Amino acid sequence: MKIFMTGGTGFVGTYLVGQFIREGHKITILTPPLAGSELKMDGLTYLTGNPTIKGPWQEAVRDHDVIINLAGASIFSRWTEAQKKILLSSRIDTTRHLVETLPDNSKHITFFSTSAVGYYGFHEDEELIESSPPGDDFLAHLARDWEVEALRAQTKGARVILTRFGIVLGRNGGALGQMLPLFKYFLGGPLGSGQQWFSWVHMADLAQAFIFLLAHKEISGAVNLCSPNPVRNKDLGKAIGKVLHRPSFLPAPGFMIELILGEFGSVLLKGQRVIPRHLLDAGFNFRYPDIEAALKNVIAD
Repeated sequence: MKIFMTGGTGFVGTYLVGQFIREGHKITILTPPLAGSELKMDGLTYLTGNPTIKGPWQEAVRDHDVIINLAGASIFSRWTEAQKKILLSSRIDTTRHLVETLPDNSKHITFFSTSAVGYYGFHEDEELIESSPPGDDFLAHLARDWEVEALRAQTKGARVILTRFGIVLGRNGGALGQMLPLFKYFLGGPLGSGQQWFSWVHMADLAQAFIFLLAHKEISGAVNLCSPNPVRNKDLGKAIGKVLHRPSFLPAPGFMIELILGEFGSVLLKGQRVIPRHLLDAGFNFRYPDIEAALKNVIAD
């Protein structure tokens, strides 16, 4: 198949590209001008453009069977009002411009649009599945509005899959890329109370889930892309410490996290216990369902 991808040079996108190329698909990545260090693989091409702005790049979308929309500025920052506008524009405008390009009869197109488990808002011990309602904080509103834009592709006949990511665990980046140095220098430990739930997914399982969903034409709508075994933050810290052979008892006080990170600090101090009900019901098998095995694979030299 021919796949059009935004965000294809990022942490998740780079890994997905490699997996899809190995499956025999052809990929077009929409990207700003590159510096020459990008992946070079047979079947992979780059198209220069900015998805938040309408432009000639939109014409190329029509020639593809699959659209994978991964673009979006990182949420791992202090959320000033200016930064919130960037977070919104990088997601909403990009998705709107992609949907606008689709022909009226797009029944042959599968449209993957990224979302996040933050859609559900902050919860304590309640298990959340795809039919659970959205939350009422900034991140939940952002995810909800992002999904609304993507679902407009259904009016043109496209199959829309809303991939609600948990925290992705992979090598050379992501959340672990920020956490591991602290543990290596004996500064790792729980955030705040450590009781908050952490919904996560190994990068390999995330990629295989995309391939699985592409093949299972009967699945559409929201799909949680996370391990069936979320963990509490304190247990995540213990697992990282065990794999690195480092202590994991030094807590980061909640008030300090909120002081430094502001509203974004709530994302780290609260959480949600999300279950990938649709994937499990469809028979998807996770290669790394448990946190310790996942971390051993990711952290291995």
